[in-house]
Amino acid sequence: MPSAPSKRPALSGAARHAAAKKPQNPVPKGPSSHEIRIIGGQWRRTRLKVIDKPGLRPTPDRVRETLFNWLGQDLTDWRCVDAFAGTGVLGLEAASRGAAHVLLVEQDAVLARDLQNNATRLQASRVSVQRGDGVAALLRLPTASVDLVFIDPPFDGPCFEPALKAAARAVPVGGWIYLEAPVAWPAEALGVLGLQCERHLKAGAVHAHLLQRTSLEPLPTVPVTSAMPATHTPEGETP
Repeated sequence: MPSAPSKRPALSGAARHAAAKKPQNPVPKGPSSHEIRIIGGQWRRTRLKVIDKPGLRPTPDRVRETLFNWLGQDLTDWRCVDAFAGTGVLGLEAASRGAAHVLLVEQDAVLARDLQNNATRLQASRVSVQRGDGVAALLRLPTASVDLVFIDPPFDGPCFEPALKAAARAVPVGGWIYLEAPVAWPAEALGVLGLQCERHLKAGAVHAHLLQRTSLEPLPTVPVTSAMPATHTPEGETP
């Protein structure tokens, strides 16, 4: 006689599903990313992918739109430096609006690589990417050799004072510096550097300043930090 079939415990639905599922090797995931959008000029509405990194803080669309309204939109033949480029969106906006040359400087190797990839994708022949320290790059420029410097360093870092000093040297009288900072810089601190704030806007935690070089007088020995505010100044836009 045939032997009676052995009885096995019945599996629940979830257990049967788990037993039937074929093991798979996990697929490694790359770094998370998001997109930035160029809002004006030749590459208007172009979206570029950038990775997410701690401290990376692209200038918001609203602030960029206001900044380039301040500058008059058309930057034909301007020479520009984005000294702490990050995503490069400020420098790429300038190139999109006709700048003759834009130098993007970035310390982080991965971000510098992505900047080069995006410049290549845009076929941006007037954009060059340099990996290195933004302040050092500004100090290597000939005096009064550029028209516009973007300064947007990490808010918790020590770069603001040396970057402003180096940028003030790099632009001529009448040249421009865009400064993004966690506080509004007062007139006394800027005057030490021969700079004057022509426009100011607060958007969230960001204070956006458009500064102009107004003097070639030798810089005094008084430290800039002695004129810096201890707290945030009142909100609002300076006409």
